[in-house]
Amino acid sequence: MATERVAVVGSGTMGNGIAHVCAQAGLGVSLIDLEEGLLERARETIRKNLDRQVRKERLTAEEAEGALGRIRFTTDRGEGASDADLVVEAVPERAELKYELFADLDRITPAGTILATNTSSISITEIAARTSRPEKVIGMHFMNPVPVMKLVEVIRGLATDDATTAEVMALSTRLGKTPVEVNDYPGFVSNRVLMPMINEAIFALMEGVAEVEAIDTVMKLGMNHPMGPLALADLIGLDTCLNILEVLHRELGDDRYRPCPLLRKYVAAGWLGRKSGRGFHMYEA
Repeated sequence: MATERVAVVGSGTMGNGIAHVCAQAGLGVSLIDLEEGLLERARETIRKNLDRQVRKERLTAEEAEGALGRIRFTTDRGEGASDADLVVEAVPERAELKYELFADLDRITPAGTILATNTSSISITEIAARTSRPEKVIGMHFMNPVPVMKLVEVIRGLATDDATTAEVMALSTRLGKTPVEVNDYPGFVSNRVLMPMINEAIFALMEGVAEVEAIDTVMKLGMNHPMGPLALADLIGLDTCLNILEVLHRELGDDRYRPCPLLRKYVAAGWLGRKSGRGFHMYEA
């Protein structure tokens, strides 16, 4: 059965973006978080992003209002997820948090509901093992910013069945994305390749090879990247980068994934990138 109603757990940068594209595609959406203030912030972010699409003539004003109207904002996880055909988890990249959440989602959702995770590095198989339906647990890794970026990594766990995979691939296409199926391995494809580059750029900065702007300019103009690796780390969130590198280092056992000490220092200082106003670059509030 095709997915018609989606619940998104977590209303941060990724969660509100996922809710946005699902609603824009005509799906009914429940966006779930712990506090009303977080949900109100998400509502405003979605509204601003829809308004931007209207200004760029990618949507009509009526289509934008219709999309926003299809999103139900709630702090009640049971209410928000109980009627969903598919739930997408978009909470911070901490394994224990995801394990606890999936055990709860397994309890409160119908047996046929697909449980997807937006994790960027954590094992789908290990998450699925916290549920009674591992065949219906899958990775659905969107890229940031979700309304703009076309890729979705679709990650099968050890037990994920063909029907679940086919439905998530079809849904990703319906959302206007290009789904790519990959296997369950630390970092999948995107972050296994990306994070060592970001980490090496931070080592180059720490060791005085070049300053921030120089490192980013070399990669933009020399390698034709749209954004330098340090600016990209700021966009992703330095805490998220650190979490992913720690997973890669632990799970693969290879020191090439060892997080740079300067990255650890910035995260400890609360310099997390765009979301905190300061990372390797400075940002206005």
